[in-house]
Amino acid sequence: MMRIGILSDTHGTLHPRILEFFNPVDEIWHAGDIGNIQIAENLETFKTLRAVFGNIDGRELRLKYPEQLIFMTEGVKVLIRHIGGNSGTYFPEAGRIIQAEKPGLFICGHSHILKVKFDKKFHFLYINPGAAGNFGFHKSITAVRLIIDGVNMKDLEVLDIPR
Repeated sequence: MMRIGILSDTHGTLHPRILEFFNPVDEIWHAGDIGNIQIAENLETFKTLRAVFGNIDGRELRLKYPEQLIFMTEGVKVLIRHIGGNSGTYFPEAGRIIQAEKPGLFICGHSHILKVKFDKKFHFLYINPGAAGNFGFHKSITAVRLIIDGVNMKDLEVLDIPR
């Protein structure tokens, strides 16, 4: 069993309530637009971090983190990339990777819009955790946590902090 904290689009700031929300998790997964290396290092000091770079991330973050991650956790294949598109209407590159890799869980960011949906066409759980930072048009700072137990994903919770 793995307890996972998921966030995206911190853009260089990390609300302290996110760390409180992620206190019980085993790993943190960041879906890009980290903003600066200090945010990544703070998260790495706190918990195990898996991260991808986003479109605003500079050279230092792009050298440290890949554009996408594909890995197994418990019995679930996970795909994380920053720009993925919306559930059902994926950006072309993301769509090609989804078709080739057949993940059970697809995580992306970029839109700053929290969305969790089961994609019936590709048979995976889609999670966009929204935006965890202060930059952008979003009205709330959001993050997600869930439990992956074997092939089951359960007990999904959302942190929603009004801006």
